[in-house]
Amino acid sequence: MESILGQTETLKKRPEEIHPLLLAYLGDAVYELFIRHHLLAQGETRPNQIHGQAVHFVSAAAQAEAVRLLEHDLTEEEKAVVKRGRNAKSRSIPKNANTLDYRYSTGLETLIGYWYLTGNIDRLTQGMEQVIQSLEGALEDGE
Repeated sequence: MESILGQTETLKKRPEEIHPLLLAYLGDAVYELFIRHHLLAQGETRPNQIHGQAVHFVSAAAQAEAVRLLEHDLTEEEKAVVKRGRNAKSRSIPKNANTLDYRYSTGLETLIGYWYLTGNIDRLTQGMEQVIQSLEGALEDGE
């Protein structure tokens, strides 16, 4: 299976067999790529400005909010993936995140990594559009 980045290497395990924190590791990178692309598409040209805007999308609190908003649209299989990520034991939690938000954000990143590795690019794109839309709406409401 070819990835959205054109990679054709075969995985040693099926995505559902991969440790949830490894799925989250990949999902974090994919999530960040979608966010950066979105911000560039908005027409911003100053790196510092883009970075400042990106922080609103990539914080544990924002990702936790996003997964809570997405949950009602997820299949049972997708909910199980989020739960696996949320319940995975991490050795550390960032100082600027509370434990519950961090666990939920890990669940979201796990799901994104899962979508990516299963080649479910339409679902990945749809999910990320929902995340971006909901977080932008929350930002507008908060400003």
